[in-house]
Amino acid sequence: MKRIIIFASGSGSNAQRITEFFQDRKDAQVVQILSNKSTAKVLERANNLKISAFSFNRSAFYETDQVLNLIKATQPDLIVLAGFLWLFPKNIIAAYPGKIINIHPALLPAYGGKGMYGANVHKAVVAAGEKESGITIHEVTAEYDKGAVIFQAKTQLEPEETADSLAAKIHELEYEHFPRVIAEILEKQ
Repeated sequence: MKRIIIFASGSGSNAQRITEFFQDRKDAQVVQILSNKSTAKVLERANNLKISAFSFNRSAFYETDQVLNLIKATQPDLIVLAGFLWLFPKNIIAAYPGKIINIHPALLPAYGGKGMYGANVHKAVVAAGEKESGITIHEVTAEYDKGAVIFQAKTQLEPEETADSLAAKIHELEYEHFPRVIAEILEKQ
Protein backbone atom coordinates (compact mmCIF):
# COMPACT_ATOMS: atom_id res chain seq x y z
CA MET A 1 0.00 0.00 0.00
CA LYS A 2 1.47 3.33 -1.12
CA ARG A 3 1.23 6.15 1.42
CA ILE A 4 0.34 9.78 0.59
CA ILE A 5 0.80 12.86 2.77
CA ILE A 6 -1.04 16.04 1.79
CA PHE A 7 0.02 19.57 2.72
CA ALA A 8 -2.70 22.24 2.51
CA SER A 9 -3.18 25.79 3.80
CA GLY A 10 -6.86 26.49 3.27
CA SER A 11 -10.26 24.90 2.85
CA GLY A 12 -8.92 21.58 1.63
CA SER A 13 -11.39 20.78 -1.13
CA ASN A 14 -8.61 19.20 -3.21
CA ALA A 15 -7.29 17.32 -0.17
CA GLN A 16 -10.78 15.92 0.44
CA ARG A 17 -11.20 14.94 -3.21
CA ILE A 18 -7.83 13.15 -3.23
CA THR A 19 -8.56 11.39 0.06
CA GLU A 20 -11.96 10.21 -1.16
CA PHE A 21 -10.48 9.05 -4.48
CA PHE A 22 -8.07 6.73 -2.64
CA GLN A 23 -10.36 5.72 0.25
CA ASP A 24 -11.53 2.40 -1.14
CA ARG A 25 -8.44 1.57 -3.18
CA LYS A 26 -6.06 -1.20 -2.21
CA ASP A 27 -2.95 0.30 -3.87
CA ALA A 28 -2.67 3.69 -2.10
CA GLN A 29 -4.24 5.92 0.51
CA VAL A 30 -3.87 9.30 2.15
CA VAL A 31 -2.40 8.67 5.60
CA GLN A 32 -1.87 12.22 6.85
CA ILE A 33 -2.81 15.84 6.19
CA LEU A 34 -0.56 18.65 7.40
CA SER A 35 -1.29 22.38 7.47
CA ASN A 36 0.58 25.54 8.28
CA LYS A 37 -2.63 27.09 9.65
CA SER A 38 -4.19 25.73 12.84
CA THR A 39 -7.56 27.23 11.80
CA ALA A 40 -7.55 25.85 8.25
CA LYS A 41 -10.75 24.10 7.23
CA VAL A 42 -8.64 21.27 5.77
CA LEU A 43 -7.98 20.05 9.34
CA GLU A 44 -11.72 19.78 9.97
CA ARG A 45 -12.11 17.88 6.69
CA ALA A 46 -9.29 15.53 7.72
CA ASN A 47 -11.04 14.86 11.03
CA ASN A 48 -14.32 14.12 9.24
CA LEU A 49 -12.46 11.76 6.88
CA LYS A 50 -10.73 10.09 9.84
CA ILE A 51 -7.27 11.03 8.56
CA SER A 52 -4.42 11.90 10.91
CA ALA A 53 -3.89 15.68 10.79
CA PHE A 54 -1.48 18.16 12.32
CA SER A 55 -0.75 21.86 12.06
CA PHE A 56 2.66 23.42 12.46
CA ASN A 57 4.17 26.88 12.66
CA ARG A 58 6.85 28.61 10.61
CA SER A 59 9.60 27.77 13.10
CA ALA A 60 8.82 24.03 13.10
CA PHE A 61 8.84 24.06 9.29
CA TYR A 62 11.88 26.18 8.50
CA GLU A 63 14.11 26.31 11.59
CA THR A 64 13.93 22.75 12.93
CA ASP A 65 13.50 19.19 11.66
CA GLN A 66 10.15 18.78 13.47
CA VAL A 67 8.03 18.63 10.31
CA LEU A 68 10.64 16.54 8.50
CA ASN A 69 10.64 14.07 11.40
CA LEU A 70 6.85 13.92 11.35
CA ILE A 71 6.97 13.12 7.63
CA LYS A 72 9.68 10.48 8.12
CA ALA A 73 7.60 8.78 10.83
CA THR A 74 4.74 8.43 8.33
CA GLN A 75 7.01 6.97 5.60
CA PRO A 76 5.22 8.49 2.60
CA ASP A 77 5.70 7.33 -0.96
CA LEU A 78 4.46 10.71 -2.21
CA ILE A 79 4.01 14.17 -0.70
CA VAL A 80 1.25 16.20 -2.35
CA LEU A 81 0.85 19.95 -2.03
CA ALA A 82 -2.80 20.85 -2.52
CA GLY A 83 -3.23 24.56 -1.94
CA PHE A 84 -0.15 24.82 0.27
CA LEU A 85 1.21 28.37 0.14
CA TRP A 86 4.65 28.23 1.77
CA LEU A 87 7.86 27.56 -0.11
CA PHE A 88 8.99 24.03 0.72
CA PRO A 89 12.23 23.86 2.74
CA LYS A 90 15.37 22.35 1.24
CA ASN A 91 15.78 19.76 4.01
CA ILE A 92 12.44 18.11 3.15
CA ILE A 93 13.07 18.35 -0.61
CA ALA A 94 16.49 16.71 -0.13
CA ALA A 95 14.97 13.89 1.93
CA TYR A 96 12.28 13.17 -0.71
CA PRO A 97 13.79 13.96 -4.13
CA GLY A 98 11.25 13.60 -6.93
CA LYS A 99 8.54 12.58 -4.46
CA ILE A 100 6.95 15.98 -3.78
CA ILE A 101 4.39 17.39 -6.21
CA ASN A 102 2.24 20.50 -6.35
CA ILE A 103 -0.74 21.71 -8.33
CA HIS A 104 -0.78 25.24 -9.71
CA PRO A 105 -3.92 27.00 -11.03
CA ALA A 106 -2.37 28.19 -14.30
CA LEU A 107 -0.35 26.90 -17.22
CA LEU A 108 3.21 27.21 -15.95
CA PRO A 109 5.62 28.78 -16.59
CA ALA A 110 3.07 31.60 -17.02
CA TYR A 111 1.54 33.10 -13.88
CA GLY A 112 3.84 31.29 -11.44
CA GLY A 113 6.11 32.44 -8.66
CA LYS A 114 5.78 34.01 -5.25
CA GLY A 115 2.35 35.46 -4.56
CA MET A 116 0.79 33.75 -7.56
CA TYR A 117 -1.87 31.54 -6.03
CA GLY A 118 -5.65 31.26 -6.04
CA ALA A 119 -7.53 34.43 -6.91
CA ASN A 120 -4.28 36.32 -7.61
CA VAL A 121 -3.61 33.99 -10.54
CA HIS A 122 -7.14 34.12 -11.92
CA LYS A 123 -7.30 37.92 -11.74
CA ALA A 124 -3.97 38.20 -13.55
CA VAL A 125 -5.01 35.74 -16.28
CA VAL A 126 -8.32 37.56 -16.92
CA ALA A 127 -6.69 41.02 -16.77
CA ALA A 128 -4.12 39.94 -19.38
CA GLY A 129 -6.88 38.91 -21.78
CA GLU A 130 -5.64 35.33 -22.06
CA LYS A 131 -7.62 32.96 -24.28
CA GLU A 132 -6.88 29.90 -22.12
CA SER A 133 -5.72 28.88 -18.68
CA GLY A 134 -5.58 25.61 -16.82
CA ILE A 135 -3.74 23.59 -14.23
CA THR A 136 -0.17 22.39 -13.93
CA ILE A 137 0.95 19.49 -11.77
CA HIS A 138 4.69 19.75 -11.21
CA GLU A 139 7.58 18.55 -9.09
CA VAL A 140 8.44 20.73 -6.12
CA THR A 141 11.83 22.42 -5.95
CA ALA A 142 13.32 25.07 -3.70
CA GLU A 143 11.83 27.77 -5.97
CA TYR A 144 8.14 28.54 -6.41
CA ASP A 145 6.63 26.77 -9.44
CA LYS A 146 9.97 25.93 -11.12
CA GLY A 147 9.88 22.11 -10.93
CA ALA A 148 9.47 19.84 -13.93
CA VAL A 149 5.95 19.80 -15.36
CA ILE A 150 4.24 16.42 -14.96
CA PHE A 151 0.79 17.23 -16.37
CA GLN A 152 -1.26 20.14 -17.71
CA ALA A 153 -4.95 20.50 -18.59
CA LYS A 154 -6.48 23.54 -20.30
CA THR A 155 -9.74 25.43 -20.34
CA GLN A 156 -10.86 28.22 -22.66
CA LEU A 157 -11.70 31.66 -21.35
CA GLU A 158 -14.94 33.22 -22.55
CA PRO A 159 -15.06 36.93 -23.53
CA GLU A 160 -17.08 37.70 -20.36
CA GLU A 161 -14.86 35.56 -18.08
CA THR A 162 -14.30 36.80 -14.53
CA ALA A 163 -11.74 35.70 -11.97
CA ASP A 164 -14.54 33.88 -10.09
CA SER A 165 -15.89 32.05 -13.12
CA LEU A 166 -12.35 31.06 -14.11
CA ALA A 167 -11.69 29.81 -10.58
CA ALA A 168 -14.72 27.52 -10.87
CA LYS A 169 -13.41 26.09 -14.16
CA ILE A 170 -9.96 25.55 -12.65
CA HIS A 171 -11.41 23.77 -9.62
CA GLU A 172 -13.24 21.38 -11.94
CA LEU A 173 -9.97 20.58 -13.73
CA GLU A 174 -8.21 20.05 -10.39
CA TYR A 175 -10.91 17.70 -9.10
CA GLU A 176 -10.98 15.75 -12.36
CA HIS A 177 -7.26 15.33 -12.93
CA PHE A 178 -5.25 15.67 -9.69
CA PRO A 179 -6.26 12.36 -8.01
CA ARG A 180 -5.81 10.44 -11.27
CA VAL A 181 -2.35 11.90 -11.92
CA ILE A 182 -1.33 11.07 -8.33
CA ALA A 183 -2.42 7.46 -8.92
CA GLU A 184 -0.41 7.33 -12.16
CA ILE A 185 2.70 8.68 -10.41
CA LEU A 186 2.39 6.06 -7.67
CA GLU A 187 1.93 3.26 -10.21
CA LYS A 188 5.28 4.19 -11.80
CA GLN A 189 7.17 4.07 -8.49
